[in-house]
Amino acid sequence: RRSVRGYLPDPVPDAVLREVFELAQTAPSNCNVQPWQVYVASGATRDELRRRFTEGVASGKAMTPDIGFLPALAGTHRTRQVECAQALYGAMGIARDDKAGRMRATLRNFELFDAPHVCFIGMDRAFGKLMALDVGMYTQTLMLVMAAHGIGSCAQGSMGYYPQDVREVFGIDDNIAILFGISFGYEDTTVAANQARTVRAPLGESVVFR
Repeated sequence: RRSVRGYLPDPVPDAVLREVFELAQTAPSNCNVQPWQVYVASGATRDELRRRFTEGVASGKAMTPDIGFLPALAGTHRTRQVECAQALYGAMGIARDDKAGRMRATLRNFELFDAPHVCFIGMDRAFGKLMALDVGMYTQTLMLVMAAHGIGSCAQGSMGYYPQDVREVFGIDDNIAILFGISFGYEDTTVAANQARTVRAPLGESVVFR
């Protein structure tokens, strides 16, 4: 799989949606606790959340993520972050000094890249960091199942920046933290951002065999 940042308007059929999320339920978790809570927005619900997000960004509404923002990176990890941005902006034809173009590219996150669906991944606040590892395994399982069904996806930390809007639209109790979201649907191959490709580090930088 890879991150898809441009979608066709065609929704994923309900039967396929249910099959994908049923299969994702087989993800591993510590003692089979299954701490994830998932909220899938389509149709009018998706439209309302997109409206709230884009209006929030446009008006300068404060972002209040439940789990904070990405920490400042350094060294190799910062290099990889920059290379990822260069690949994406390069595919989109956005120059480094094109502030308006970069702002527009950022706004695309909150427009859900025009995906017909977005799901929000939540977890009870009482679980803490250890259980969040299980949520990560669920998320990767979900995106791999989507890929196996021909569905593109993009995991987005930005979908956790306005968690109160998500809780209000879905009627979620405040004890559920919204961690992030995934925009998904069928890829629009004509979108320039979808031509971006990233590379992975050589095996020796991440894996030790002894």
